[in-house]
Amino acid sequence: MGNQVEKLTHLSYKEVPTADPTGMDRDDGPRIGVSYIFSNDDEDAEPQPPAQGPEGGGGVPDCGEGPQLPAAQPYDPRLHEVECSVFYRDECIYQKSFAPGSAALSTYTPENLLNKCNPGDLVEFVSQAQYPHWAVYVGNFQVVHLHRLEVSNSFLTDASQGRRGRVVNDLYRYKPLSPSAVVRNALAHVGAKERELSWRNSESFAAWCRYGKREFKIGGELRIGKQPYRLQIQLSAQRSHTLEFQSLEDLIMEKRRNDQIGRAAVLQELAMHLHPAEPDEGDSDAARTTPPPRRPPEPGSEEEEGDGAAH
Repeated sequence: MGNQVEKLTHLSYKEVPTADPTGMDRDDGPRIGVSYIFSNDDEDAEPQPPAQGPEGGGGVPDCGEGPQLPAAQPYDPRLHEVECSVFYRDECIYQKSFAPGSAALSTYTPENLLNKCNPGDLVEFVSQAQYPHWAVYVGNFQVVHLHRLEVSNSFLTDASQGRRGRVVNDLYRYKPLSPSAVVRNALAHVGAKERELSWRNSESFAAWCRYGKREFKIGGELRIGKQPYRLQIQLSAQRSHTLEFQSLEDLIMEKRRNDQIGRAAVLQELAMHLHPAEPDEGDSDAARTTPPPRRPPEPGSEEEEGDGAAH
């Protein structure tokens, strides 16, 4: 459906397919709908990791003159990332938790990450102030990923672009397809680009390959006013704030934006604009709001990561 994005607002619902052409969407009835594409995650606009010197520090080589830039700090998920859960109605379908003893969010260098990957695994590359980049490990040190408007087959070390990574099979709680089916889904789309794409970003593409659910695709759900998805952002051990969305596609965009701007900025935004109240005893939900509609960015704006579908 990606090659019909520019025509979506002119289609009637009976003209839009109500099932995934692969036949993997076996859920409770059609929920396909119209998606309005305003922008994409813009990887081109993201700051790249600083060049590493011989000792692993950032900045220019030591020439014996002038002050030296400080060494790059190790990436700490608990410092930079937002702890959150995603609910579809009353079902938790995604959870990122920093609970004591949880090692699922530990990150590794690309070389060490290869030792932990099996075909069909989902891999996430992370770095401060950048959108997380997702890929599907397909074996032989390679991944398939959606990057800058094209599905590519790359070596994992190249796809990482120097970022640390981790296996994230357990973030989404959907039942996964078999590893061979995941790999087959990914490889079948290598070479797809721009208007051929059906996914807005690398996370949606990789998750669709593993779970086969059309909710990850552009326009994969009917938008009829109800807001069945909730993004619960954990502010502290006893406080949270909940945002409501009409589709998983919209929610993923907001979740990825939070990852890009970082935990401190998200908490500052909520404190300034949403003013979550103190919860009642035994109630961890501090407040619940609907995100305000975003103004469509100008063409060519650098709002989000450029590994998604074209305008």
